[in-house]
Amino acid sequence: MQAILGIIYHTIGGGFSGSFYMPFNKVRGWSWESYWIVGGLFSWLLVPPLAAYLTIPDFPSIIASADFSIKSITFLMGLLWGIGGLTYGLGVRYLGMSLGNSVVLGFSSAFGALVPPIYYNFNPVEGKASFTDMLGTSGGQLVLLGVLVCLVGIAISGRAGMMKEGELSEEDKKASVKEFSLIKGLVIAVISGILSAFFNYGIEAGKPLADQAVEQGSNPLFQNNVTYVVLLWGGLTTNLLWCMYLNAKNRTFGDYTNTHTPIASNIMFAGIAGTMWFLQFFFYGMGESKLGNGASSWITHMATIILTANIWGLYLKEWSGVSPRTFRTFVAGIVVILVSIVLVGIGNAL
Repeated sequence: MQAILGIIYHTIGGGFSGSFYMPFNKVRGWSWESYWIVGGLFSWLLVPPLAAYLTIPDFPSIIASADFSIKSITFLMGLLWGIGGLTYGLGVRYLGMSLGNSVVLGFSSAFGALVPPIYYNFNPVEGKASFTDMLGTSGGQLVLLGVLVCLVGIAISGRAGMMKEGELSEEDKKASVKEFSLIKGLVIAVISGILSAFFNYGIEAGKPLADQAVEQGSNPLFQNNVTYVVLLWGGLTTNLLWCMYLNAKNRTFGDYTNTHTPIASNIMFAGIAGTMWFLQFFFYGMGESKLGNGASSWITHMATIILTANIWGLYLKEWSGVSPRTFRTFVAGIVVILVSIVLVGIGNAL
């Protein structure tokens, strides 16, 4: 029953993550950096402490009393993940919901499954499998096979993107994805997928914060909410610096006060997107409390996001106008990625 609840929570979180970019499509007259950071203020600054306040009694004292080393490494992982989150938005911007999410999250699935075991190689924890342990067991070897299969699926998805670029006219590309750019999008998506996996590492690094919350009587279901506050400060720092740089470079600081745009509406939709972004982690934490922060949790979460994002991609007709062969290649890539996720899950169970 606990495993079923964990899967349900991860599915809900993945649904929020796969859908969060949709409200951004309702923003009018603002540059990308402006609506991205407004949404980010909700994602990383406003909603996380609210969630912690509602679920973790006296969470500020837990953070204040924690060792500096714990907070600093958790913050650092948030900084690295923040680059992944920042480039995630750019990847979707240039590749669309379907291809962008498939490539980004495929890489994130693979590296997210590997990061905690590598961490345990350097910081052994009783009951946790290290990367060396994985190499010596059939279950671990199956997880590594799943990672390899995942990379194959990503390559197939990238091939589908190249076929799409060759078939569609510039007008068709912009009709399906406003700023479609395959090479730029793929480079960004690969970087994003690798760095996004560091969120999983951040949860591990901040585990003492969650443990302290449970020791003080908090519901284990919400224990990660205190960790998220510190972890997401790192994400906020990265994204804020970059977006302010882009505002200055592109002279778009005026977006926030431009009365010729629907300011209130733009803030509302960006805020909804940002809140949905955080809710993926809120429910991820609930699922992790049932399944543990191993490959199963991360992979289940990623699988749901990929499926949700591709449903939205079909709804947005991002693959309309391509040949049946190209569409079949795209579907094949998704299927291979999902097969890899099943392999990782089975291997983790073994």
